Amino acid sequence: MGRKKITVVGAGNVGASAAQLLAYKELGDVVLVDVIEGIPQGKSLDLAEAAPVNGYDAKMIGSNSYEQTANSDVVVITAGIARKPGMSRDDLLNTNTAIVKSVTEQIVKFSPNCILIIVSNPLDAMTYVAYKASGFPKHRVMGMAGVLDSARMRCFLAEELNVSVENVNAFVLGGHGDTMVPLPRYSTCAGIPIPELLSQERIDAIVQRTRDGGAEIVKLLKSGSAYYAPAAASVEMVESILKDKKKVLPVCALLEGEYGINGLFVGVPVKLGSRGIEQIFEISLTADERGQLNKSAAAVQELVDIIKI
Repeated sequence: MGRKKITVVGAGNVGASAAQLLAYKELGDVVLVDVIEGIPQGKSLDLAEAAPVNGYDAKMIGSNSYEQTANSDVVVITAGIARKPGMSRDDLLNTNTAIVKSVTEQIVKFSPNCILIIVSNPLDAMTYVAYKASGFPKHRVMGMAGVLDSARMRCFLAEELNVSVENVNAFVLGGHGDTMVPLPRYSTCAGIPIPELLSQERIDAIVQRTRDGGAEIVKLLKSGSAYYAPAAASVEMVESILKDKKKVLPVCALLEGEYGINGLFVGVPVKLGSRGIEQIFEISLTADERGQLNKSAAAVQELVDIIKI
């Protein structure tokens, strides 16, 4: 069989943190790719030297080209410029479209059977770019956003309730950004619906903080954006795929009629297994929730309309 092979494109904070977690969990050998000479090689060597201390067996390879990524099982794309304070996600659009398109073409050339997980922003639009550039079937192209957004909401809910984060499940639908749709009605603490435990006022505050989760960190860091949680969220998706765990996770997936949305990548609950997206779960929404989701889809559509691909 041999070990699985995972490529991470982009050796910045998200990519390097993801590579570290992938190695710690021994999910496979990791190839870290970046355009900047020496950076992926240096970080990979550093991670390889941590292996004897942390006790993981995973080969770490750093590269500036794509030959060494050949026959990867899963590829996580984090490449692109990060959002700077005061910069909208849309400002990133044109620059990152070109980057994600060229990266995807290179990856596909060497790993025609891989599963793609996109982390680059603006997330939903970049996942669409990768889908178009790869020519892959829809179950093998997805975006990482919902796992992160849900994790943020879970973190804030657990803090508010003063309970273990493991007891809290949160549900977030829609595009990754200001129009995301956190669903308190489907969020629980040890199976108890959140609306039974918190006032509407507290829930509204947590929903808003979840929406602003990325911006809150950008503002604090002043240069750069979040990376520990995004990396962890990406790795949870990789793990569910490589171990065929069939976890149900909120993932940016291509909808073809589900939720009344067609031809757009939007965050929905899916089953993630060895084939990639194995099922999309369609849940019933109130008129208000459906309205929010449609608004979110419209925001994604606006970005996609600008992209020339």
